[in-house]
Amino acid sequence: MNAEINIHGLNHDGHLFDSERVFADRASKINRYGRDFRARGFRSPILYRNPDWFHYLDFEYDMSFPNVAHLDPQRGGCCTVFPYFIGEKLELPLTTVQDYSLFHVLNDYSIDIWRRQLDIIASANGLASFNIHPDYVTSEREHAVYVELLAYLQSQVSTRNLWSASPGDVATWWRDRAAMTMEKSGIAGESPDAPASVPA
Repeated sequence: MNAEINIHGLNHDGHLFDSERVFADRASKINRYGRDFRARGFRSPILYRNPDWFHYLDFEYDMSFPNVAHLDPQRGGCCTVFPYFIGEKLELPLTTVQDYSLFHVLNDYSIDIWRRQLDIIASANGLASFNIHPDYVTSEREHAVYVELLAYLQSQVSTRNLWSASPGDVATWWRDRAAMTMEKSGIAGESPDAPASVPA
């Protein structure tokens, strides 16, 4: 897996979505940083989001929508473990519980929930994405959980033959997939003379 830099808002003051005017003003600066760092993706601080304003952002993909948000400041999730499009922008949803919620809301210092979530997502061939904050795993207890998670994910990639990919690689693959068509041709018992094209 390759490392990748993405943009995480302009600052972390929680006011990015106060109004459309504020968002549009900050988005122009966010886009400039995106160009400077050649960042393809964006994630909003605190996972605040308003898809109606995403057209202000010049990124290929966004990662600000959790599939379930009952433990997050902004409730309401996208209810899927698959990428999807918001206009031209590809959304890569956050599909597992965040580290802060796990440690400080659920008071759980194990990887049990993450393991169960990965089982469910993998069984559906979905996108398993994790949001681990470096400043939340600095103490010995949290750091040990993080190291255990990394070891577990590495083992699952090997034993389940999972694809460990950067967000950019996932975005490229999903866009290519969305552009594909299927052609029916030469099937036993059917004439190959007039193949039918259907969306993938």
